[in-house]
Amino acid sequence: MEIVDLTEKTLNPYLVCLEDWSEDIKDAGNHKALWYGKMKDRGLRVKLAVKDGRVCGMIQYVPIEHASAEGEDLYFIHCIWVHGHKGKGVGNMQKQGMGTALLAAAEEDVRGLGRKGLVAWGLSLPFWMRASWFKKQGYKKVDRDGISVLLWKPFVPDAEPPRWIRPKKKPARGEKDRVAVTAFCSGWCPAQNMVFERAKRAAAEFGDGVAFREVDTFDRKTYLEWGIADALFIDGKAVRTGPPPSYAKIRKKIGKKVKRR
Repeated sequence: MEIVDLTEKTLNPYLVCLEDWSEDIKDAGNHKALWYGKMKDRGLRVKLAVKDGRVCGMIQYVPIEHASAEGEDLYFIHCIWVHGHKGKGVGNMQKQGMGTALLAAAEEDVRGLGRKGLVAWGLSLPFWMRASWFKKQGYKKVDRDGISVLLWKPFVPDAEPPRWIRPKKKPARGEKDRVAVTAFCSGWCPAQNMVFERAKRAAAEFGDGVAFREVDTFDRKTYLEWGIADALFIDGKAVRTGPPPSYAKIRKKIGKKVKRR
């Protein structure tokens, strides 16, 4: 196994988070490619874990000024992912030290860039992006918002701890005869891009009975106005989007609201 930089040859598996075998990933549209096109010259860094010529893991990290946390002279890990689907794609590659190697490579890279530390986020529950895993790698918790934990590893004594950017407002309910469906999309996460595209398609099926609103949070001013990066709201109520609900489930939720009008 070796850790390498992203190249044109490995761009496609990176854009779909190594799940090029998945039919569901097609629902994500081209948001990640557009996001990558904008971010590649704004400090985006990507490392890949390769074994036997196949991409098995990835980590992507950006200057914190392009992330969902505030801080100075830091980098922020958007995600670290080792393929774990048994019998699909490259198979289950977890528990082989790839995640640890990817994180170490990112830390070395960020140190070389002269930044003061590396920031990560994790969940307090025992599934994807576990905060407990980062703690084992020497990261310390500095902030929390619900089950989302913000952690960091400072490289110098004078580094200032980061903090979450919290939601500032939420979308309003729809009008008397129309259901409001509001989808926030930053573009960096294919799973959240799936939610956006499914919601947009489902909302369109109800015609004038639904008002669909897209909020592009790649725009920093827009993101800071809301404090929300990726989310789905139906009549002002947040829909749980992790893991991504199916198209049928989203359509059903919208349909229930339409019938009550």
